[in-house]
Amino acid sequence: MSLATTTEQEELRATVRRYLTDRVPLSRVRELMATAEAHDPAVWTALAGLGLQGLGIPERYDGAGFGAQELAHVFEECGRALLPAPLLATVGLAVPLLLASGDEDTMARYLPGVASGRTVATVAWLAPGAGWDSAGTSSSVTNAADGWRLSGSASLVLDGTVADLVLVVAGTGDAATVVAVEDGITRTALPTLDQTRPLARLDFDDTPCTPIGTVGDGGRLLSSALDTANVLLAAEMVGGAQACLDMAVEYAKVREQFGGPIGRFQAVKHKCAEMLVEIEGARAATRYAAWAAAENPEELPVVATLAKAAAAEAYFRAAADNVQIHGGIGFTWEHDAHLYFKRAKSSLMLFGDVGAYRRQLADRIGL
Repeated sequence: MSLATTTEQEELRATVRRYLTDRVPLSRVRELMATAEAHDPAVWTALAGLGLQGLGIPERYDGAGFGAQELAHVFEECGRALLPAPLLATVGLAVPLLLASGDEDTMARYLPGVASGRTVATVAWLAPGAGWDSAGTSSSVTNAADGWRLSGSASLVLDGTVADLVLVVAGTGDAATVVAVEDGITRTALPTLDQTRPLARLDFDDTPCTPIGTVGDGGRLLSSALDTANVLLAAEMVGGAQACLDMAVEYAKVREQFGGPIGRFQAVKHKCAEMLVEIEGARAATRYAAWAAAENPEELPVVATLAKAAAAEAYFRAAADNVQIHGGIGFTWEHDAHLYFKRAKSSLMLFGDVGAYRRQLADRIGL
């Protein structure tokens, strides 16, 4: 086992960083935040041109056939840039769910479109007003004479307003089944703390749908997809935390007080050092989880949970300390520090807060 970054992975990171720096700087992020979708189709197409959406898709479905380790490097750079794009929804959730289903016909139908950038996909399972473990409780699917039909609602759906393909975890009797929905969806954008990551409520009313995988296997498929999503979200948070640390250190070098830069004071130096220690710990946990996803899937449920919790805490602390080190200017709308703070807080709560993940970790290791 090696967690060292390969030359190819470094080149991948450099390519993604160069593109995001040139095409999606924070000034452009602010422009996209002001739109309802926070999504630029031209950027999505360009990312597909770089091969990012197809990176983890097998070659037989027009992908590149790589794994979570390469994707983690991509997500780290996207988190560093605060990229507002449906990458987590599509690549982090929908693609792993489709792959976990083993449904060859469905994968052949949808994955090439994802790889080419034609398809934005997401996963919907959260019941309105309920917890993240409410899959299949607010929508139901039935097999009618004219085909499968879906009725109900799902809330806090990542990029739900722009998704071409929605994979819904719906109830079928005492179990849950994943169904694919492309049309007949009522979409309502929801107010969010982090305007770079839009969420939506989706309503279905006797909507045509297509079952994916085995009927009644939706709980397992969602759990598998969430393990991968947690690893990639953790990588994204590590990238954001590193950006906060870099921003804080740079400011501490140039901001002068009492005749010198504030970075010379122990309170500031120690704060930056503590940020670094937490970030490096989260990075190590995340890279190990990405390795496990590719090489030791049986270990993934435990290490993915650990990585998400560690990265969430590191990111939130780095974002908060970055604001504090910047002082009064860090609290203003004009400064970029608050953008990272909002992303850090929303990412910490996404799929469950740190407390929920610690309880889940305890359950998975048998405590």
